[in-house]
Amino acid sequence: MKTLKFYSTSINDRYLDEVVATLQRGGIVLCPTDTLYALTCDALNQGAIERLCAMKGINPSKQSLSVICDGISQASEYARIDNNAFRQLRDHTPGAYTFVLPAATVLPKAFKGRHTVGVRIPDNPIARAIATRMGRPVLTTSIPSDGLSDEEITMPEDIALRYENSQVDMMADGGVGGTVPSTIVDLTDSSDPVILRQGMAEF
Repeated sequence: MKTLKFYSTSINDRYLDEVVATLQRGGIVLCPTDTLYALTCDALNQGAIERLCAMKGINPSKQSLSVICDGISQASEYARIDNNAFRQLRDHTPGAYTFVLPAATVLPKAFKGRHTVGVRIPDNPIARAIATRMGRPVLTTSIPSDGLSDEEITMPEDIALRYENSQVDMMADGGVGGTVPSTIVDLTDSSDPVILRQGMAEF
């Protein structure tokens, strides 16, 4: 697995192109967010989604899938965002939230089982730059914490070692990560937001 060192204040264009090329080929990339490090793939590539779900043990018909977008405009192409939902995203993003919204029909069949999509616009310029350069969202799921201590789950070197002989193709090393996941808010009825999981951010 190849590791590329990124700095939030000065993102290396060539490295960014390498990450995006890997995702476009159907690869899986470890990516920093504003919470935990995440496993990511092209959110419009059904084969890559199936590989990532199998690796993480996710059943898309029973669990909502989440995507990283670079902003509300990109998110609106893949999720149905009404006025109430728009105000929530405007007020809380970029930030450590996952907003569950009705999925748009352009998303692949992995999203059809639950008809929803979790939208993340993280406060991490590396993650957002990847989505911008891709021109579309990336599927995201936090790395599992089992087998890693609270310190190890934050350290890129330890995370890379864990996935050295896995199906992960590349790691975007963005420095020390977090230990607490995002706060999940259900906005499928945007007039009545429901907190499904209290994470790092207060809602």
